[in-house]
Amino acid sequence: MQELEERIREQGVVKPGNVLKVDAFLNHQCDVRLFDHMGAAWAEHFNNKHITKILTIEASGIGIACVAATHFDDVPVVFAKKAQSINLDGEQYVTHVYSFTKQKEFPVIVSKKYLNAGDRVLLIDDFLANGKALNGLIELCESAGAIVEGIGIAIEKGFQGGGDALREAGYDLDSLAIVESMDAETGAIEFRH
Repeated sequence: MQELEERIREQGVVKPGNVLKVDAFLNHQCDVRLFDHMGAAWAEHFNNKHITKILTIEASGIGIACVAATHFDDVPVVFAKKAQSINLDGEQYVTHVYSFTKQKEFPVIVSKKYLNAGDRVLLIDDFLANGKALNGLIELCESAGAIVEGIGIAIEKGFQGGGDALREAGYDLDSLAIVESMDAETGAIEFRH
């Protein structure tokens, strides 16, 4: 998606350790118009799928998923929580994932009330690096008997291999911008097309 690539080039900051900071428009300050355009792009890509639910992971995926849902007949958006809380009651699906950004493992939890057998799920997230978070969401869907119809990612770090592995596993993955390489010293960012 050219618009997203341009924003990454203009406002993204490459940090040491393969970190791409895009908090000016994606995951701290949110550009809702951009989110809307992203949702439209995913709706076009997944137009042959019957999506009944969108699943993401807190926190950065929530805004993107909610805006994207407006392009999928306002289906419910469920977000997996990263910690137990007193608000989580009843039976739950739980797995554990390792976060590249946070450099630690954490639980991923969804109430069994909100993820059901037969749900046709679109997974949405802001970043895809090594694929650990998405594999956790896929595991939750499998536990529930839900069908993963597709995966929508804003920015994929193509050089970290998570997206390639998901595609090889047969998932319909639509990453709107795939970073092929980036250099913290020069700030250079190259995209895969």
